[in-house]
Amino acid sequence: MGMGRAAHSRSSGQLENPDLFLRAFLLLFLLRHVSSQCKILRCNSEYVAATLHLRGPERGAAFCTALRSYSLCTRRTARTCRGDLAFHSAVHGIEDLMIQNNCSKEGPTAPPRPRPAAPNAAHGFEALDICDYERSFLYKHGRPPGFQHCAAFGDPHIRTFHHDFHTCRVEGSWPLLDNDYLFVQATSSPVAKGSNATVTSKLTIIFKNMKECIDQKVYQAELDNLPAAFQDGSVDGGARPGGSSLSIRERSPGRHVEIRAGYIGTTIAVRQAGRQLSFSIRAAEEVARAFTEEQDLQLCVGGCPRSQRMSRSPRGRGRVPAETARALCREMLPVEDVYFQSCVFDVVTSGDANFTMAAHGALEDARLFLPDAEKLHIFQAGGGCRLSSPSLLLLLFLLPCGLWAVLLHF
Repeated sequence: MGMGRAAHSRSSGQLENPDLFLRAFLLLFLLRHVSSQCKILRCNSEYVAATLHLRGPERGAAFCTALRSYSLCTRRTARTCRGDLAFHSAVHGIEDLMIQNNCSKEGPTAPPRPRPAAPNAAHGFEALDICDYERSFLYKHGRPPGFQHCAAFGDPHIRTFHHDFHTCRVEGSWPLLDNDYLFVQATSSPVAKGSNATVTSKLTIIFKNMKECIDQKVYQAELDNLPAAFQDGSVDGGARPGGSSLSIRERSPGRHVEIRAGYIGTTIAVRQAGRQLSFSIRAAEEVARAFTEEQDLQLCVGGCPRSQRMSRSPRGRGRVPAETARALCREMLPVEDVYFQSCVFDVVTSGDANFTMAAHGALEDARLFLPDAEKLHIFQAGGGCRLSSPSLLLLLFLLPCGLWAVLLHF
């Protein structure tokens, strides 16, 4: 009974003093509220988005502007971020980067990026955010998306998303891409009368209908006809709220067109050099992989079928001597990689020195589109076997490949 009375007494005491519970509850609520007001993650995301595409000579000034904007964002949220480790790490990181890049603390800052629309916001604002793939991915995952690169140029030569490189005969129409978002078809014809080699003479690119962002758009290029508009005459994705996320731009009249599809994080370049068309793409990994088993024939994914592959070693009498072709190609392509080999093959086969520009343009696209600069150059034997020399064991495995390349040469 004594214990029961004591317990009853303690319980009664607590009930008689509800102010204690109220104070504790308010303290916990305020602490949680303060923590939720720390906007350091938004500052981080805005900084990453602002520096995502910076490269080349203009990087310096723009990078300093982004750092000053980052610093300003952290100062604005400093009062609510006390004790937040991510906040303090960001502040110290900004100071170090400004010193390393010789950035002045005084100078221009970029205007704050618009915040994502609230759930009840107008339909148009929601669509604009949905139709910016890179920004949406960054907010969801806290990092920029991964990208892949594919190209078709010259004979045609195909560089796949997986860095395989094939030279193909593929006369007729073949799909380069066929996924949930894009369909790209290349039509090839013989490079010269009586030749087994072919070149791309027509490209058809279909941007599939995507709710909220774009109407279906078709782009078609043929030799001597590289339009700076889609087939319906438009230059964007149509009247939908995110229509501006698809746009077409003429880089060089009649020679180079660039199509940006921001809603799927993809950029495409179409070029004409000599009597051939070339195609290059930088696609978000999710987009490149968005296909089913039925869509298995894609040259950008699997390369050329084995029955359609050719050796790049010039054989027989060409229209231009091999040494002449090598000298012409070396002027544009000092590194003797697969782009150089392809250039020599095309000039020898066609007799057209303009094919040096086709290989050079493809290399420039790869330099711009490849996320990993170390994978820019690919070195292979003329027959398509990879060359490398890291270890004796690997050399032994590659020996038959090298012998096969020599046999093909003769």
